[in-house]
Amino acid sequence: MTYIIENATILKERRMTKASLLIEKGKILSIRPDYKRYRFIRMNASSFIMTPTSTLLNKEFPLDLTFQELKHYFINEFILKGCTTFITVAKVNHEHELSKEIKRVHTRLLNSPIDYIIGVRIPSRLLTPALLRKCKREKVPAIFVDIHHVDELAALPWGWLREAMFPYNSPLIPIFVNSDEKERNEAKIKWKRVMEKEKMPSINEEIAENEPVPYPILKKIGIFPKKSSIHQGLELSYNLYLKSREIRNIEEAELFHYHRHMLVHSVHKGEVIRAQDYIDFRPGFGEHVKIDTPSYFTI
Repeated sequence: MTYIIENATILKERRMTKASLLIEKGKILSIRPDYKRYRFIRMNASSFIMTPTSTLLNKEFPLDLTFQELKHYFINEFILKGCTTFITVAKVNHEHELSKEIKRVHTRLLNSPIDYIIGVRIPSRLLTPALLRKCKREKVPAIFVDIHHVDELAALPWGWLREAMFPYNSPLIPIFVNSDEKERNEAKIKWKRVMEKEKMPSINEEIAENEPVPYPILKKIGIFPKKSSIHQGLELSYNLYLKSREIRNIEEAELFHYHRHMLVHSVHKGEVIRAQDYIDFRPGFGEHVKIDTPSYFTI
């Protein structure tokens, strides 16, 4: 079915724009100021603020839940927050485990109602050219690296690692696991310095969990604009927040944290998954999102 969403106030990165969207088969055919001469069914969105749906990071996804527990988890941790895509990780302690662990996570997520991206999480000792070549073959879009001590970074063969990553260039993402605050801060400074000096595809800071992943990071991993976007030619996924006087000159992250009670409607790939208090939980509607080119939109 073809229809028009008209009078939409679209919020993207603190900018609000008025537009109408022409929709067909769950995709945005075009976005214009209006479609006055078109005779399709219309949905008036003037009472709402439209935003892209969020992408969240969840490094410790509970893979062993029962179906009912999993349903409750997805609804409360993702759908009610306006999230239709999440990043999770396969933990890998030995090189030969890589493919098996990615497959294990993927199998456990086959009933996911929302889309997911699978990265890997490794100790720094496993950061070798051989492992990075395997990640490249598996098209792993994000490599999370546990950093315990600042000394670990000095011993790594960065030139060979950079060569092994090319041309897929999945970003290296730090997880600073030392409980000592001083050592953590030293490791953060050292990580940023080494990444810049060695020109490694990377993200300087840890990615916070349970809040929308920022657009620069989504672009670097290659998730944006495939997900968390409202763009011509792409899937129709969005949230609708009730308009109010308090929601002006605001960022999407602020809506997520402070105005979630105003979120009333979520659409995922053209299908309504939330309408006020009603949740349409669809096991298996989510898909494993494959990233063809990480960092493409940062080049």
